[in-house]
Amino acid sequence: MNLNSILIGSENPQRLKDYYTKLFGAPTWDDGAYFGWQLGSGAITVGPHDQVKGQNREPGRILWNIETPDVQGEFKKLKAAGATVVKEPYDPAEGNADGSGMLISTFSDPDNNYFQLMSPMDAAAYEAAERMGAAKR
Repeated sequence: MNLNSILIGSENPQRLKDYYTKLFGAPTWDDGAYFGWQLGSGAITVGPHDQVKGQNREPGRILWNIETPDVQGEFKKLKAAGATVVKEPYDPAEGNADGSGMLISTFSDPDNNYFQLMSPMDAAAYEAAERMGAAKR
């Protein structure tokens, strides 16, 4: 299997199109109702959905991630382009002796959906994350 895209339903997909266009450039797919951006090997699409009204009241329920080896640099670019910052880049293992060696930053779109920039996770980062999780249980 291969997860290749996500669809964000919206009461106002044009507003999301305008926002994501500021961040990622012109959509690579646009049929007038649905708009998509190819980001690496995956894609994000926004479009209308009759079961979605207003802003997301639980933005932490689903977060989609964009992997980059340069979280700090890409964070600056997205912020300069008008991205809404929820959390500046941070190391999720900060304060732990092992440290994860990764960075994460969180943004929000106009519908209050969260997305993140994150460092690629190599085997050592996965192991550190597992140790952190085991320590918290």
